[in-house]
Amino acid sequence: MTLDLDDALRAACAAADRARSEVLPRFRRVGAETKADGSPVTEADRAAEQAIRATLREAFPAHRILGEEYGVEGGAEGPCWVVDPIDGTIAYSRGIPLFSTLIALLVDGEPVVGLIDLPALDERYTGVRGGGCLRNGAPTRVADAGDLSRAIVSHGDPFCFDRFGRRAVFERMAREIPLLRGYTDAFGHALVLGGGVGAMVDLDLNVWDASATQLLVPEAGGRCATLPAVDGKIGLVFGSPALVEQLLAWFE
Repeated sequence: MTLDLDDALRAACAAADRARSEVLPRFRRVGAETKADGSPVTEADRAAEQAIRATLREAFPAHRILGEEYGVEGGAEGPCWVVDPIDGTIAYSRGIPLFSTLIALLVDGEPVVGLIDLPALDERYTGVRGGGCLRNGAPTRVADAGDLSRAIVSHGDPFCFDRFGRRAVFERMAREIPLLRGYTDAFGHALVLGGGVGAMVDLDLNVWDASATQLLVPEAGGRCATLPAVDGKIGLVFGSPALVEQLLAWFE
């Protein structure tokens, strides 16, 4: 059976809508717990992922689903949805509106549908393979930037550079990039897609953190380079192709 990517995107958007209905009413009303791996979680994370899973199961009952909070369900083969109900739980739990919901569909391990939803900002970035990247339904593209001395460049949490064994790269970025900004998590990814931030380096990521971005950045005319995994986590360097090429040289 042929998979209709537009149908899959509609299901992802419906799932994100349901996630918003769980996340926004709890915003600035719930605190975080600490999971066994040391990362934070809130009741909103769990409720949103359950809502997303229910929506995707209804639309595509044969598909697998892999989510941050509830693991994997479904068979061992076939299309797989990857879900992060709240990317940026630290921000969410502290009342900072720069959190997101991430949904992507993988076929043969490659993303073919991607969604980054910023509920508190009412912005949603969506795309299917070969269909371009949209922000709230309008086409958007990465910045046409090639000068690291003039572009805004963003980075993930510095401790993630440590865990990825790349502290030296972060220190070089801090020394040599005048407009280096700490727009972390998928909020930073969205700023790259919107063209405001020229490029971003984000390390120590899980598959649900990265998959939507891996699809959306090329669809927005950019380059998304995936670094080799370290302890099961991957790194991304993405944005303007010219900036990505220069930043990748710092990893050699």
